[in-house]
Amino acid sequence: MGRVRVARILLRFLPLAALLLALTPASPAQTTDVSGRYQCTQAKIKGKVTTCNAAPLILKNDGHFELRGWEGNYLVNGQWVELSDALMKTRAKIEPGHKIVLRYYGKHGFVEMTYERRVADLGKTALS
Repeated sequence: MGRVRVARILLRFLPLAALLLALTPASPAQTTDVSGRYQCTQAKIKGKVTTCNAAPLILKNDGHFELRGWEGNYLVNGQWVELSDALMKTRAKIEPGHKIVLRYYGKHGFVEMTYERRVADLGKTALS
């Protein structure tokens, strides 16, 4: 008889527990910190890979970026970095190894630029 009584009491609180669980806010997704200075390591133009000597991509902590005189805001959205200013918007893919790959159509056709973040470790600067 004691078990039946305990079960009835628990059943009374089951809807309340389900409601509280449904109303509990989801924890915010972890944001990836991509800020830093990215050096262009490779460019692929019309399918041909070449070394890259382009200006660096700089992603600042405050959400602003600089790239070859282009300045604006950036936002991390999943595995993408969305770069935008008042007139233009593009996105670059975040890849493992502190890499960002920017793909676009330029005057030479389809271009893919690979940028790698420089990491300062104990006074040494190296590509990670």
